[in-house]
Amino acid sequence: MVLQFTKENGVATLKFNRPDKYNSFNQELAFAVQKALDDCKNDDTVRVIVLTGEGKAFCAGQDLAEATDPNGPPLKNIVGEHYNPIVMRLREIEKPIIAAVNGVAAGAGANLALACDIVVAKKSATFIQAFAAIGLIPDSGGTFFLPRLVGAQKALALMMTGDKVPAQEAEAMNMIYKAVDDEEFDAFIDGMAAKMAKMPTRGYGLTKKAVNESFNNSLEEQLAVEEKLQALAGSTDDFKEGTQAFLEKRKPVFKGK
Repeated sequence: MVLQFTKENGVATLKFNRPDKYNSFNQELAFAVQKALDDCKNDDTVRVIVLTGEGKAFCAGQDLAEATDPNGPPLKNIVGEHYNPIVMRLREIEKPIIAAVNGVAAGAGANLALACDIVVAKKSATFIQAFAAIGLIPDSGGTFFLPRLVGAQKALALMMTGDKVPAQEAEAMNMIYKAVDDEEFDAFIDGMAAKMAKMPTRGYGLTKKAVNESFNNSLEEQLAVEEKLQALAGSTDDFKEGTQAFLEKRKPVFKGK
């Protein structure tokens, strides 16, 4: 299996499983990820999604053997049919998505991580915009997300130089949420995912939707979005449970509805 897909206690884990190729993407893996994300979207028992890699790498980007195969898909199809649908799913699924970067994240692999809601990386992991080295531009949302995270000048420098960015440096420049000691990484991801799986999933989804819409809105437009989505959040069972638990001085039991 090029993708290990498991569900347990509200947490769905998608683990890229081509360790001998540093989890580089081919068509089979891309379509498997798309299918798994659709499953997560439609399964109400899934309340948080984790993307990670098997072995030493998170994802080394595109499998160049496929990209240069005269009988393989052209670059336009690789970007438009493999990566773009994944990025759109990552942003549109109204559930929290954690990129657990266990090793090198290069090219499309780095940008798929940055398209997730929260990025946590091992301190030994690195992020590389590897496209310039082969004459390409960053894809998989890289030209959208990276400048918004670190600023245009820093993003362009990383894209043009292809410099390796260690996880701790990535955290310092606000590229990722947190860099974690390697020996503590698995426990940290498990704890974060378990905690989020018990939180108000619908509220998380509406928060994500609000942030997505903020990229294109004026302040006045965004205030209107907050007003609309807050009304929806206030109508959820989780809001009722949260307020009732607060008044009763007990821990809430959210059901993600």
